Formats: sequence, C-alpha cells, structure tokens
Amino acid sequence: MHRRQLLAAPALLAPLALAPMLAPLALAPAAHAEQRFASMSMFIPAGPGGGWDGLGRAIEQVARQAGLVGTFQFENIGGAGGTVGLPRFVASKRGRGDALMVSGSIMVGSVLTNHTPVGLQSVAPVARLTEEADVIVVPAGSPIQDLRGFLDALKTNPGGTSIAGGSAGGTDHIALGLILKSLGHSARQGSYVAFAGGGPAQAAILGAQVSAGMSGLSEFAEQIKAGRMRALATTGATRSDPALPTLQESGVDVVITNWRGTFAPPGVRPEAMARLVALMQELHALPAWTEMLKTRDWADAFMVGDEFARFLDRDRAQTEAVLKEIGLA
Repeated sequence: MHRRQLLAAPALLAPLALAPMLAPLALAPAAHAEQRFASMSMFIPAGPGGGWDGLGRAIEQVARQAGLVGTFQFENIGGAGGTVGLPRFVASKRGRGDALMVSGSIMVGSVLTNHTPVGLQSVAPVARLTEEADVIVVPAGSPIQDLRGFLDALKTNPGGTSIAGGSAGGTDHIALGLILKSLGHSARQGSYVAFAGGGPAQAAILGAQVSAGMSGLSEFAEQIKAGRMRALATTGATRSDPALPTLQESGVDVVITNWRGTFAPPGVRPEAMARLVALMQELHALPAWTEMLKTRDWADAFMVGDEFARFLDRDRAQTEAVLKEIGLA
C-alpha cells in the first residue's frame, strides 16, 4: 500500500515480472542458507506497486537469493485499506504454515473506520519489518518558519491551520490528532484536508492552498531538497534526517510511524508459527536485507513475538482513541 492511500480496485498478481519497482536493485551475492520453505504463499491485501506489495517483493527477492525459500506465489486483492483482502486471507489460508500476509498501520485504522468484523486480531503477528516517520512541511513562502511557529499556529487557531495529508483516518490524520491533543485541544478541532495521493497533496501545499502538510518523508524529500517546501520536524522516535528534529525531542510527546510487517493466517500450529518467525529472523540478519533497507530508504523496525503483539495492542488503542475523537470510529 502506498503510504496511507486507500486502494480500491481488487487485482490478482502472480509473476515477479509485474513488479518493476524491485527489478533495478542488484543485491550483493549472498551465501546460501538452508532452505526453510520449498514454497511460500504471499498475500498482499492491496494492489500491485504500493508499499505493502513492495515489501512482499523485497522479502521474496532476498529470501530466494539466500536460498531460504524456493518459490513464492503472490496474490493481490486491494480495496478499503486492506479490509477487502483480509477476510479472503483469513478464509482461504486458515491453518497454512506456508502463508504470509503483508500489512501495516493503515489496516489498523481502516478496520476501525470501516467497522469490519475481521481485523488484525483475526490473524497472527509474525514480524514488524519497516517503518517510515511522517514529516511536517510548509510551503517555502510560508510565514511559519519553524516547528515552534507551526505549534503556535495550531494552538492559537487549530481550525484555521489547514493540514494536507493522505486518506481520512490514516497515519497523517492520526498524527495531527495526537499533536492537537498534546497541545490541549480535541483531535476533532483540526482542519485536515485529505487527499487520495501524494501528487494532489503536494500541489495543494506548493500552491499554499493549505497551511502545512504531513506525509512520509520520502514522499516530500524531492520538494524539500529543491527548496520548494520547508521541513519542520518528523514524527518518529529517532531522527529520520540528522538535520530534522523529532516532535518528541522538541517537547511534543507524539511518536507515530507508518509501519509494515507480516502476519500468518489463523489456526497455524505453534511449531509452524515458530518456523515463520525464524524465517523472518534469518531474513533480517542477512546483509542483503540491510542493503535492501538502505536502497529502498526504509527504516529498520524489526520486532517479533510477544513484543510485536504488545506493540499492536498499543497501536490499535492509540488509533481507536484518536479516530473516535475525530468521529471516524
């Protein structure tokens, strides 16, 4: 899934040839490990070419090159932030110890906003792999010069400080709600302008149609580098860019990222679940995976087992609280 954009058109995708985004990457030769799976079914609850699909293809490329998995079969079914494909994965892959689904923070909010009975609690968390922090930007000509100016504007006139971002209820929207709450306002008081894609949001920011914008750092990086946008801060626990402070280090106790990871279907036996977790641990330890993260500009957010399960509980509680206050859950 591309950032927080909700994909609508279901699609089936099988061959790697339909994933050109990974084709240019030439990884360093890797020593072959013991094969863990002869075949793996990889389910992507989104259309081809987005962030979830990209992560699935990256797992395939590194795992096959290292000899951890023989072959992969991909299935893409997009729509409604992953909530169209999720029930299909639960029903069709139940009990299979050779199946993984790629998902992430978008699905947490989508399940709540769409009021779907099947959510991430219906599947088993295997590993969190990557994350990307949001960046707060303003157009180059904005009177807001720094983070303090942005926070002052929000605190003084939250309804009059419009913020462009991704789909309503997504990570950008939740981040704004958390910032407002930290300033003593209700998340509902924000003036959030949702866009279906990064292009329209960028146009609105560059045209000064909004006061500021929020999205993944990589989405605005080119405009920031060209001097057309001014970056103020990021929303991660650590700095994504050495030159940019985080909200937390600036006195705003907000940490939120767009994370992605893998999940197993329900009904998988404990020994089969242990094999899936071990596969992700071996993959993460490979130099080729480190190279993949660097090349794709993905932050390493590796987490497995009970730690990942506890993180999911916290993330869902935080997301639900903000979405209810906004009126979307």
